[in-house]
Amino acid sequence: MSHTTLDPKPKTPNQTSHRLRLVAMSAPSRDNSMQLVAASSSSGGGGTGKELALVDEGAAKARKVLLREDEEDLEVKLRRIMEHVPVRVSNTSGSSAGSGSGDFHQYRQMRRKEQDRVARMDADYQKRLEIAEFNLRREERLKAAERTAKKRQKRQKKKDRRKDKKKSKLDTITEEEPKKDGEPLVHSDDSSDDDDE
Repeated sequence: MSHTTLDPKPKTPNQTSHRLRLVAMSAPSRDNSMQLVAASSSSGGGGTGKELALVDEGAAKARKVLLREDEEDLEVKLRRIMEHVPVRVSNTSGSSAGSGSGDFHQYRQMRRKEQDRVARMDADYQKRLEIAEFNLRREERLKAAERTAKKRQKRQKKKDRRKDKKKSKLDTITEEEPKKDGEPLVHSDDSSDDDDE
């Protein structure tokens, strides 16, 4: 809903320029189509400046409701209290509470509660710190294990290749021995494939 400007019926020629302007909206009233809005006068004549206008959203009708000053003050106080809810502290003590006053039991109770709270915070911080350090060490161990596994696999591949080469050389040597009688040497296809890799 936008701010609306209302022209009341002029009573005298001096009030022809008098206009009420809606300046603030409050929460919807009981009827959802109606809203209660504070109105202020743009010129100095006529009102006390403490009027409310009841505005119907369906039709642009407005009625002026006059408030007494004490009702207005109560409304302002109520609005201020609702906006700034006071924090109530129980077992409050004066500055002499720690120096042997009659409220020492309250002071001691509050001090114990605060010490317990600080101890819990410290324990929680230490626990979180230990968990974070453990997770960091675990991640480092996992990364190191992964690197080691990769290197181990690489070494194993090299070792297997060397074994295959040795085996292929032994096979070619054993094939060459019976063919020393002048027959041409024939290499196996498997050994040539291993050399290409």
